[in-house]
Amino acid sequence: MTPDKPGHIDNRFFDAFRNRSFAFQWPADLLTSWAFEMETLILGWFVLVTTDSVILTAAFAALQFGGTLLSPFFGVIADRVDRKSMLITMRVGYTVLAAMIMTLGLIGIVTPWQLFIIAAISGLIRPSDLVIRHSLIADTFTTAGLRNAMGLSRTTMDTARIAGSLLGAGLLSSVGIGYAYGAVVGFYVASIGLAFGINTKHTFTPSGVRPWQELKLGFRYMLESEVIVAIMSLAFLVNLTAFPITHGLLPILARNVYGLDENGLARLVAFYASGALMGSLLIAGMGGASRPGRATVIAILLWYGLLAVFAQITTAAAGTLVIALIGCAQSFAMISMSVLLLSTTEIRYRGRVSGVRMLAVYGLPVGLILGGVLIEAFGTRATFTVYCAIGIVATGLIVLRLPALYRN
Repeated sequence: MTPDKPGHIDNRFFDAFRNRSFAFQWPADLLTSWAFEMETLILGWFVLVTTDSVILTAAFAALQFGGTLLSPFFGVIADRVDRKSMLITMRVGYTVLAAMIMTLGLIGIVTPWQLFIIAAISGLIRPSDLVIRHSLIADTFTTAGLRNAMGLSRTTMDTARIAGSLLGAGLLSSVGIGYAYGAVVGFYVASIGLAFGINTKHTFTPSGVRPWQELKLGFRYMLESEVIVAIMSLAFLVNLTAFPITHGLLPILARNVYGLDENGLARLVAFYASGALMGSLLIAGMGGASRPGRATVIAILLWYGLLAVFAQITTAAAGTLVIALIGCAQSFAMISMSVLLLSTTEIRYRGRVSGVRMLAVYGLPVGLILGGVLIEAFGTRATFTVYCAIGIVATGLIVLRLPALYRN
């Protein structure tokens, strides 16, 4: 088999790049992830310092995930049209919205409320970017090569939390939001150019069934699989109680507990991402998947345990060490979960299943808003501790109720 054929992969660490389509998709996804992370840090910090409101900051972060409710419909579309074209179209949309913020910043008239509106629009499509990314990768590789490819793919998001956050913070503090967003727009444009090199291996045509009926068939297919139901349940749980701590609520901890500025926040994010990157690289180098369901459960419990420790730390030095370990555990959990889901799902349902999987991300905005309210009422450490306790207990209940997950 030649290197360019889908599914060709051996145990060499970077062998996924021998596939030409993945060699274009990986840098395209990398630049998009960097732009996403820059936007998250720049806008989150801008809203926090201009409004001085924890609740508004948490609500703003939640807006960026509002489109998770639309992800199943994006999944239906992804099963009916060319996925490469869909990916490019979505990224053109990100570019236009980022260019609007850049223009407002350069003119000097940007306000938090303008950002709320733009973030709400962007949040309708951004969550589905991951649906198309993963579907394209699963179309390209067989189950034997999927773990390596997904591990390498995950590094695009991990490196983004390092480079994107540091670059975003540096540009915001040195040249302001307008010029900082010029870099964001540049990353999106370059990503679109690279995406044209992606080779779609599978074409999908409308089956004559209405889109709404196709979505219903997808839900029926998922409900018949105990493993898929378990994955969906765990995905919602970690988005509700784990991700809020290290994502939208992290600026609050950085400023109110550690007394850090935007550059200190960026360093904290970079350590978290460094740990996640290490986890992704370890997964990529482990070759074929071995009991990804069991690996998912163990990694999630370790993730919550480290978050519980993180909740009790009051110094930035100790926090940066623990948050790196948190990132590593998070990568093991999420990559193992994705490998199991994509390898379990039949190809004709892959877009819809991935789209419904993104519904679990809706737990993140709920967790962010609830976390903001609880922090105002009870404090940061108490809120984080409660989230961890809920996560550990709920994970155990899911495994007991759906044991097929742990057997895989």
